[in-house]
Amino acid sequence: MHRAARAQAWPLLPAGRLQLSGLALLVSAVLLLGLAQFTSIDLWLADSHFDVATQRFAWRDHWFAAVMMHRWVKVPLILFGATLLLLALSETLWRWPRLQAADRWRLRSSAALALCIPLSISLVKQFSASHCPWSLERYGGQTPYLRLLDALPAGFDPGACFPAGHASSALWLAGLCVWWLPHRPRAAAVVFAASLAAGLGLGWVQQMRGAHFLSHTLWAVWIAAAWVWALLLAFALAQRPRALPLPSTPQA
Repeated sequence: MHRAARAQAWPLLPAGRLQLSGLALLVSAVLLLGLAQFTSIDLWLADSHFDVATQRFAWRDHWFAAVMMHRWVKVPLILFGATLLLLALSETLWRWPRLQAADRWRLRSSAALALCIPLSISLVKQFSASHCPWSLERYGGQTPYLRLLDALPAGFDPGACFPAGHASSALWLAGLCVWWLPHRPRAAAVVFAASLAAGLGLGWVQQMRGAHFLSHTLWAVWIAAAWVWALLLAFALAQRPRALPLPSTPQA
């Protein structure tokens, strides 16, 4: 059978694995909620990077964290994503004849995730009351610390710091795993995990600078994983055979 035909005829992931992944997302969301609301791990980690003597986060203006990891790494990733979007738009408008149907879907899907993952994280931030660590009274700022579900006290503006936006510049790469599905699932899993790890790495540097808490980064990772899972689910539902209408019963 032709490669493209095979890619379209079979789900990208077995149904059981897709269901298990959905369950893992649900469980992890509950765990992350509990972590952010009922533990102090965010404060413990932020405290470890805060210099009490100078009342500053030691890595806030460090060249490695503020320039290399926040600018030099971020810009190429944004340009890569923009290039992918332009390629998908070009293919949609002019229909490249040599591109197989399966690869056309992969191009459009990975480009869509390159847009949707950072955009959705940015959108959630707009409704967030949480302030960044360096703005908190505990760390020399002027705003109170809020846990994830805490209400914003009167007289304070929303912080719009949750989830971690900088991490999303790498997290969208998780959508590239579709290029290895369904025929090389292990390679797809490696690409997916490596992309989430890259996002975690960028988020960790921001935590060292006092720009985010750990829970901010973990929720950004969760959103990226949820988008990839939703894409695979949508593909599986679209490929599901449609039921044929029952034949009418002949009347006597």
